[in-house]
Amino acid sequence: MTVQDIPALNATLNSIATVLLTAGFIFIRRKQVAAHRFCMQGAFLVSAIFLIGYVTHKILIHGVHTPFGGTGIIKTLYYVMLTTHIILAMVIVPLILRTITLARRGDFIRHRAWARWTFPLWYYVSVTGVLVYFSLYQWWPPVR
Repeated sequence: MTVQDIPALNATLNSIATVLLTAGFIFIRRKQVAAHRFCMQGAFLVSAIFLIGYVTHKILIHGVHTPFGGTGIIKTLYYVMLTTHIILAMVIVPLILRTITLARRGDFIRHRAWARWTFPLWYYVSVTGVLVYFSLYQWWPPVR
């Protein structure tokens, strides 16, 4: 594995998190609490591993910005997505930690209230993380 492989690994982790978040949502709607808990803990774990991989990648490439190769409206849409992704990625961490803490304490009324905000934001960050990867490395890589 090389430093160039880390973005694909991170996108895979984000994809797994998205699947686990989706399954966790479905399970809680069906009142399958144990399965919901398992999926949400898994989503938290792969998201934490992603964060380690992301920071490691940034350190190894010395924080160099990866240029976007798209142009026109695609470039504008990409940067809107990237900006919202970055802002919400910073916001979501304390929300996730608070939501999990409430569940672990058994305060399910407050857990549910926090999860109504945390879930869609976490889902958005997870999905757009994958879209950022594909936009940068697959669909519109920089022209060299």
